[in-house]
Amino acid sequence: MPYTSTHSKHEIIPCERCGTAIECKANSYTKCQCSVVQLSINEVQYISELYDGCLCAKCLFELQQEYREEIGV
Repeated sequence: MPYTSTHSKHEIIPCERCGTAIECKANSYTKCQCSVVQLSINEVQYISELYDGCLCAKCLFELQQEYREEIGV
């Protein structure tokens, strides 16, 4: 029988970029850790070309900075 946490009803998954365990709250997006990083549509497109899965807020922020450096912002 798979282990399920009694403290969380959300899935614990690894960040696709760094492997850090994150609690995916796709069904409660505004409460998810990734929602703290405000991305423009261009930043979302840039990141989605590199990764398919969920990323932690730290990686999202780093990729946002990487994109902004690339375009000279």
